[in-house]
Amino acid sequence: MMRRKIAGQVSLEDLARICPILSRRNHPEFEGERQIEVEVAGVRFGAGVPVVIAGPCAVESEQQTMELARSVRAAGADMLRGGAYKPRTSPHDFQGLGLDGLKILRAASDETGLPLVTEVMDVRLVALVAEYADMLQIGSRNMQNYPLLVEAARSGKPVLLKRGMAASLCEWLGAAEYIANEGNLKIVLCERGIKTHAASEYCRYLLDLNVIQAAHEETFLPMIVDPSHATGVASAVESASRAAIEFGSDGLIIEVSNYGVEAGVPRPLCDADQAISPATLRRIVAFARNREDDSNADVAGTHAGDLTRIR
Repeated sequence: MMRRKIAGQVSLEDLARICPILSRRNHPEFEGERQIEVEVAGVRFGAGVPVVIAGPCAVESEQQTMELARSVRAAGADMLRGGAYKPRTSPHDFQGLGLDGLKILRAASDETGLPLVTEVMDVRLVALVAEYADMLQIGSRNMQNYPLLVEAARSGKPVLLKRGMAASLCEWLGAAEYIANEGNLKIVLCERGIKTHAASEYCRYLLDLNVIQAAHEETFLPMIVDPSHATGVASAVESASRAAIEFGSDGLIIEVSNYGVEAGVPRPLCDADQAISPATLRRIVAFARNREDDSNADVAGTHAGDLTRIR
């Protein structure tokens, strides 16, 4: 009996066709596990040292953001994150400060020297957000918003593309292909957890660590992990971060808050339960750096012909 082909169904075998620009199979120059480096204002993804991005979920005030940016820098992070425009489940929830939030983030980035990544949600806002941000983030909900992907690509800015909460690897890379098709290869993938039966029972989403190796095998793009949205629980973020680094993630993007650490700091209006303290961030950064030092030491003692991972 002839096997039926289901409309729209794709598998890893189809990637060379649906992602001719980004599929490793089409590019012998990226044989093995070589990958491109994506530079964001001096910070390099895919260069062999995990990049740590950290900051508040949302910009709520100038004081809150500036203090957290300083804490993030002191903890050793490489980049600043923060939301000026927030996609929320309910339209009645806090939606961010918009343009005022962008201005606050830019001021925090300029003071600390940390390059800024922030989310853009709307095609009409791409040019505005690109004026303030060093890197544009496409959130999980917008991974398959193809007009937005095209416009973000045309901005010329590096793009952080989060995996959709129910997306397969093929769908995720297909979304990245829309960006690459506009001539913009400055793409960093971000795994942030997917919906399964476990979601909302004991974690926010299921952190798919297996996809790290799979993504590295199928494309030459660098890839980072968001342990904050994956776990949804601050106490689990450090362990998830360590696991992601062990699995070969090129970096992390983490939400941080001073709530419960410093007197008088209000509870965050968005995703408060998954935000870690600056002290926890400092331990995560130290682990990422020390883990990479250990890996480099191992590589230094290995004959070049036996290397299995080349960045």
